[in-house]
Amino acid sequence: MADWFGDLDALNRRAPNFFAGRPVILDLSGLRLTREDLDGLLAELAARHIAILGIEGAAPSLLDSGTPPALAGGRPAGEIATPDESAPDASSESEPPAKETARSLILDAPVRSGQTVLHLEGDVTVLGAVASGAEVIAGGSIHVYGALRGRAIAGAAGNPTARIWCRRFEPELVAIDGLYRAADDLDPAFRGQAVEVRLLEDAIKLNLFERG
Repeated sequence: MADWFGDLDALNRRAPNFFAGRPVILDLSGLRLTREDLDGLLAELAARHIAILGIEGAAPSLLDSGTPPALAGGRPAGEIATPDESAPDASSESEPPAKETARSLILDAPVRSGQTVLHLEGDVTVLGAVASGAEVIAGGSIHVYGALRGRAIAGAAGNPTARIWCRRFEPELVAIDGLYRAADDLDPAFRGQAVEVRLLEDAIKLNLFERG
């Protein structure tokens, strides 16, 4: 895999922020890895500041609470354009003043299965439900006024104080600042309840709250 890591290093030199805030799923389909191989791979990616959201195509025996969660059902999105090596480095050029962006995103409609909402500039509020197979990724906190049945990833831009609130807790996965819990790892006593998800001492913590 030395050539593959060499390509990643070349990409990081051309565009140091290419992976910043970008959710990455590691597809191991077709590879025969030991747990030692996987730990080494994850360590190499972490050293390059590439945060892995989950792992697809790995033998169940390779994964445990010390690895990113197993994910399935992802849809191919095609190749992601990368900066051309011959193009000038944008970081070395003077940049115009950044336009002020909205700090929060409010969605009046539910997030349907197969949809991904990505908003790294602040909070995301969904006035409806987040369906199974849907995904909401926020740089800040996530508020779901209906049922949360898909994946909610808060603090994706590096915010450990971000939280997730929902009126009905039935998620496939919740994550805050790189720490993840899949449905099988969540206390079933909270299922169907109004729940707050937060980080407490580097662990996912669930709390019930009163429905308003």
